[in-house]
Amino acid sequence: MNPIERLWRFPSVLMAWRNLGRNRVRTGLAALGIAIGVIAIASLGMAGAAIQYQATQDLGSLTNEVTVTTGEDNLEDGLTDAQVREIETVVAGQAVIPRKSSDTILEANGEGARVSVTGVERADALYDAEEGEVPDRLTAGALVSADVADELGLEIGDPISYDGRLYRIRGILESEQGFGPGGGGQVVVPIDALREEEYYTSVTVLAEDGETAQRLAETIETQINDRGEEMVSATTPASIQESVDSFLNTLNLALLGIGSISLVVASVAILNVMLMSTIERRGEIGVLRAVGIRRGEVLRMILAESVFLGVIGGAVGVVVSFGVGLVLNHVLLEDATLVLEWNAFRYLVYGFGFAIVASLLSGFYPAWKAANERPVELLRD
Repeated sequence: MNPIERLWRFPSVLMAWRNLGRNRVRTGLAALGIAIGVIAIASLGMAGAAIQYQATQDLGSLTNEVTVTTGEDNLEDGLTDAQVREIETVVAGQAVIPRKSSDTILEANGEGARVSVTGVERADALYDAEEGEVPDRLTAGALVSADVADELGLEIGDPISYDGRLYRIRGILESEQGFGPGGGGQVVVPIDALREEEYYTSVTVLAEDGETAQRLAETIETQINDRGEEMVSATTPASIQESVDSFLNTLNLALLGIGSISLVVASVAILNVMLMSTIERRGEIGVLRAVGIRRGEVLRMILAESVFLGVIGGAVGVVVSFGVGLVLNHVLLEDATLVLEWNAFRYLVYGFGFAIVASLLSGFYPAWKAANERPVELLRD
């Protein structure tokens, strides 16, 4: 005999299932409330997991980079030539890529878009091309991000103007919707194009691996900030990722808290349904008690009804949430199958488990009340 058949051997469980069918509208609405709560919890949780996955992937591709910027005690608007040379001395043997930044309104084909402008020489070390090429040394021409090219209708070889000078597009950069240097809304030009900018916005140091990058960051800060003043600040994606993970974990908890409110409301609805059900069946319960049905059986019957509501609503919620997860991962990460990863799939488990527990707790008081009333009092009504 399989477990399902054994379950139906309990009369209380069978009666609980039949009782739910007596008022299908009420049962359906209670189960729908549970389903909505599960959908809220699971969908918000999977959305947070997708955002966290994207952030981790974007930062993970930059683990060997150290970004050096001005420190709190640096009175200049950026890094000086002397500081760049000092960084090169400290990290001898590693690639050092200074950058200057600005912004402008880029116009083409009758359209305009505000873009950030980055001046750099070693462009190939920082960017990847979706079309065209990224030269080893960017001394002529320009690179534009894919979203700018799409918005303005730009193609390889088209001219763009910056600071009164024309640059031919040599490459269209991959659009990364996160933390990478190839992010959207960007134009990359030779560093000489920003010669009016006196200071460097930042310096990127390329290390062999993430561990070396972390060590170099500490060395740069220790040797350049040797007088107790923070003239420069060196960071790596590892330290940034810790902050991002902490923030996203907090965000996930907040989202789950918001989703849980729906399930708490649904639990109150189940409590109301079970109370109404027990009131309507007082006479029936009294007869059952009078013919020898024990309190435990009555308790089990009412609790089984509430659990059935949780199972039905939770199952519907999980199915709908799974579909929502497929769409979310397809839209945000372009890979719907990532919903099967435990980091996202666990929220379906959490939602279903929460539905069962909430339903069980909601049915406890009505079950206890029905089981502990005297049969004589029940039969009077």
